[in-house]
This record gives sequence, C-alpha cells and structure tokens, in this order.
Amino acid sequence: MEMELHGIFKAFPKIKRQSALEREAAPPNKKKVQETVTGNFLSGVKIHILSAGIGSARCNIFEKQIAQNGGLFERALCPTVTHVIVDDSMDRDRALRLLKMDRLPVSIELVKSSWLSQCISEKKLVDTANYSLPIPDRYLETQKTEEDSYSGASCSTVSEIPVPAETNEDGTSEQVSERADEHKEEDGVSQNDLDALINGLNPVGETSSLGEKPVSGKWVCAQSSVAKIQNHNQHITDKLEVLAKAYTHQGDKWRVLGYSKAINALKSYHKSIDSYEEACKIPGIGKRMADKIQEIMESGHLRKLDYIGQDVPVLELFSNIWGAGTKTAKLWYQQGFRTLEDISTKAQLNSQQKIGLKHYDDFLDRMPREEAAAIEKTVKNAAHCLNPGLLAVACGSYRRGKTTCGDVDVLITHPDGKSHRNVFCQLLQNLHQTGFLTDDLVSHEGNGEQMKYLGVCRLPGPGQHHRRLDIIVVPYAEFACSLLYFTGSAHFNRSMRALAKTKKMSLSEHSLNRDVMRQGSLKVCTGIPLSTPTERDVFTFLGIPYREPHERDW
Repeated sequence: MEMELHGIFKAFPKIKRQSALEREAAPPNKKKVQETVTGNFLSGVKIHILSAGIGSARCNIFEKQIAQNGGLFERALCPTVTHVIVDDSMDRDRALRLLKMDRLPVSIELVKSSWLSQCISEKKLVDTANYSLPIPDRYLETQKTEEDSYSGASCSTVSEIPVPAETNEDGTSEQVSERADEHKEEDGVSQNDLDALINGLNPVGETSSLGEKPVSGKWVCAQSSVAKIQNHNQHITDKLEVLAKAYTHQGDKWRVLGYSKAINALKSYHKSIDSYEEACKIPGIGKRMADKIQEIMESGHLRKLDYIGQDVPVLELFSNIWGAGTKTAKLWYQQGFRTLEDISTKAQLNSQQKIGLKHYDDFLDRMPREEAAAIEKTVKNAAHCLNPGLLAVACGSYRRGKTTCGDVDVLITHPDGKSHRNVFCQLLQNLHQTGFLTDDLVSHEGNGEQMKYLGVCRLPGPGQHHRRLDIIVVPYAEFACSLLYFTGSAHFNRSMRALAKTKKMSLSEHSLNRDVMRQGSLKVCTGIPLSTPTERDVFTFLGIPYREPHERDW
C-alpha cells in the first residue's frame, strides 16, 4: 500500500509538493469533510484561481478554505474580484495570456498561490508585497502613454476591429449560451484588440460629444455594403477561409479571430498583394499571417491545409445539427461516431438535438425570399388578430434584402409601450393550434422585458419545408435597438459596438447607453440609456451616416 501511494505521488508532482497545511486541509475521510472552520480573516476578499499549474486538487482545497474563512470564490473573472491566484512558477505574461487579457484592472491583484497558503496557515490576511507578480516596464510605459493620450495628447487613429463571422446556430443549452454571449455588448473582441479602445480613447477627428462630429477612419458601420470593393486577393482569402472554417469546427475561437481579421483586411485592400513586406504593412495582418500569404503567393498552395485533420468534416457534419455546438460535436467524435446514422442510433440526444437531426436537411437548405415573406405574413396576421396595433417585422437577412434566408426572425412590439406584454403566450398558442408551429426549441427565453421564442414552423400546403423561426416580443422603448441588432449583419453590429466603446458608450439590443465606465474590458458602470425612438437616432448619436438595411450586409 505504501509503495502504491508513492507511485501516485510520483505521477502527480504538483500534489506531492503541497504544503503540510494543504495536505492537512484535504479531507482524508468523511468525518474530516464535515468539520468546518469559522474564521473570517478573508472577509471582503473575492478570489479567482487560475488553475494552470496549480491543479484541480489544490484548487478544490483552496476553494473550501476560502469559503470557510469568510472569503468568496469566483469561478470566472469579474469586476468584483480582488485577487487572482496563480501558480508560484508562473510569470505575469503567461498568466495574462491564459486570462485572455492584456492587463488587469488596478483593483485586481495578481498573486502567487503561496500567498493564499500563508494566509490560511497564519489565519490572517498576509501582505501581498512579497507574493505579487511584478509588472514589466513595458506595461508601465504603455499605461503612461494611454494616460497621456487620455489627458489630452493626440492619439493615433484607431482602426476598426474585424471580427469572425457568426458561428453555427444556437440550439442546446451550449448553443443558446453561445448565442447569448454574442448578444453581450463586450463579446466578440479580444483584449488585445481592445488595447487602443480602453479608457474611451477616440480616433483623431472625433469628439466625445454625442453626434457632434462625424467619425473618421474606415469603420464598416459608417460605409454602405453596396459599395463593397472588389476582392483583389481572392486567391489568398479562399484558402485562408478554409483554414478558418476548420478552426471554427475545432472550437479554436482565437485562431478564428486572427484569420478573420486577416481575411477582412485582404478583402478590403485596394490591390493585389505583391510581397511579404506589403502584407506586413496591412493593419490586421501579423508576420506569421504574412508568411502564409507569401506561401500562397509563391506556390498557390498553403501546406497547412494538408494537415487539416480528418475530424474536421465530421465535426462540421455534427455541429450542423441544431442543438449541437463544437463541444458536443467533439464529444461525439471522441465516442467513435462518424455519421448522422451513428448519432441517431447511438448518441444520447436531448429534445433539441432530436429536432435538429429530424429536420437536418431542411435547416441547412436556405429558403427563397418569398417563403420568408410568407412566414412573416403568417406571424403578423396572427398578431393582428390579438391586437391590430401590434407591429411585426421580419429582420435578419430578409430585411437586408437577401434573395435567400437561413431562418426568419420576427420582432413584435406595440407603440403604446404596454400592449406587447400580454401577447407572447397567446400568440404562440394560436400559431400552434393552426399547425404552423411544429416543434419548440426554446419556448420561453426572458431577457429583461424581452421575450423570445425559438422554434420550427411550416407553411401549409404540399412540399413545404420545416424552417427555423424566432419570435421576439420587445417593449417599444427598445424596439429601435432591437431592430438594428436583429437585422445585422453580425460584422456590421460588432463594428457599431466597437465604435460605441470609443465614445464611452455601449450598444446592445436593449439600448444605447452613454457615460459607460470600464476597467479594461470589464464594464463597471452601465451608464445612462439614451432615447432612441428610431434606428436613425442610434446612427446620429454615434456620429455616422444612417444606413438602410440593404447597406448593412457586410
């Protein structure tokens, strides 16, 4: 038995190196687990632990000790955290990379795990001076530069942040969560990309006053998609898009972001690229990406495409099931499934995935514009039967004027600001009774005063397909921002949100807020909502020309 334990500790050196206090804190039997510590020396301390290098066993011990001594353990980094705990051997650069941040707000201390062990050992809050990870000089210099810019010095023009295209449809709790994350105003942009935007730095030629002076710089939201320039580098972007798609299905969001930035930059470039040096000078393209561009220019091929795993086509096949995101697709692949038949006969499916599999081909087939219009009319007529004053508008690619649509989003409200409140459930009930709604995916998703239904519909008549339909009921005060958001495109929306950040504002499907306070990428004050009766008001506040829906198809 003694030799067996020795082998276990040898295999897990991190556990072996635990302090005597931590080994004592680990519950060896059920009786020990029931014992509680009543200390309060960690009162007011909120701790997030970066588990890399520390290990799950020590993290579990720390989590219990934090709670038992009056502190709070936060599983995710948030503005209320006071200390981030990292392994003693970790340096600040690696810690920030794992946290996906360029720097931490001044209110959060980055300290070694030995500090927490010492606190628990001495049963008091120990000074962090000897345990804090030092801040490199370059961070101090960058911080001073930003402070100088903020105090009035001119700053360089901020280029717009290209972002990746939308991922697969929402579906399971996993996919609904992914889509909800896209709704959040802060998401879709990495901390490094936000470096020039923190503290409300504005591009040259802008003012922070609302709607006083038009913005400068090539913001997508300030331009009409009708005027898209010709892609002079399609021979390069086609290959990069294949690689980006592969990373999407593998769940590597950060590589997808990098490739998407480069692809968007190349598509917007005014001429065909001739050299490595020229590629390096284009904003959004780094040296590694320039290497790949040079390889394509010289050989017409990208060797990395030869090493795309055989799992990618299968992951794409599985993630196209409504209700299965990249994590679920990976799990199914690891379980040995390779075909849709494997999924239908061997996989454990939830109700949403069963619906997604049943209508797999219909959901992938884009519907003609005329069919989307008929779906909008059906929902609108049902709404008018309840209250003739209700407004019902189909958004998404249909409103942007596309000839085909993947699904239909219908936004419903009432100008009196109150009559929308009692129509949601009754509208769905009526549409179910007529047979128009055939399957429910998410029957009731509340988001503030907004109510959202995700389901499946089918028009009457032979040969009709099952189509994805979302019905969103919103208060009239949020209608303009919701209309803007659900119309898209995703790239256009993210451009507007990024522009709003530069003006100390935030834009979501609920409202446009001013006087927003942030620490890095963390929003610490949500600000004050502005009155936006129409979409045009949002554009005016942001200082950009109004764009018709068909001009937003980026």
